[in-house]
Amino acid sequence: MRQMLIVAGCLMAAVPLAWIAANTASSPARSKEPRFPQLILEQLNDQQRPLGEKILKISSVGLGGPYNPMLRSPVYAQRMYDLLDYLRWHTSVPTKLNEMAILIISRQWRSQVEWYAHAPLAKKAGLADSIIADLKANQRPAGMSPEEEVVYDFVTDLTTKHAVSDELFDRAKKLLGEQQVVDLTGVTGTYVGVAMILAMAEEGVPADKEPPFKDGEP
Repeated sequence: MRQMLIVAGCLMAAVPLAWIAANTASSPARSKEPRFPQLILEQLNDQQRPLGEKILKISSVGLGGPYNPMLRSPVYAQRMYDLLDYLRWHTSVPTKLNEMAILIISRQWRSQVEWYAHAPLAKKAGLADSIIADLKANQRPAGMSPEEEVVYDFVTDLTTKHAVSDELFDRAKKLLGEQQVVDLTGVTGTYVGVAMILAMAEEGVPADKEPPFKDGEP
């Protein structure tokens, strides 16, 4: 078993292929038939295939995760792909802060796939391990920079209180600027939508990977 885990770790670069080949997804109901059987590129029709090829070039989960159910609605999937392309690669929000916002949403929803995909990206972008650990523990992180603090407060208040106070809005506008405030709101809402798609479809992490959030954890 130890050897198998070592080999699996060495194959992280091949996650998209591993997902397609072995995703009897680690969903909340392992014994159930998947709500959306995993698609592979060869199964896609003429409307789905061009987008599927694009997804495989950029996705750490291949055609798995949210893409598996979204491809059932190709026009919606294309629109979401275009939006995510902006919010991931062209947004005005610095990558570290952007990934932090996504992790906040991931933790609120206990979204296994979102956390699995984005925690490594947040770390790579420079978000401190301690902040990632506190977020995973559902705690307000200690030792945040002013910009990280405003992202945490802004995203948390907007999604839990459904409002942003004047004080918080002014602080965000001062530290981030108008465009970043809008883009931060956009990525927050979009990843709530992605979490909903994942929850509805009962999509999980690849079958050979441990879910980030264990059963029974709050």
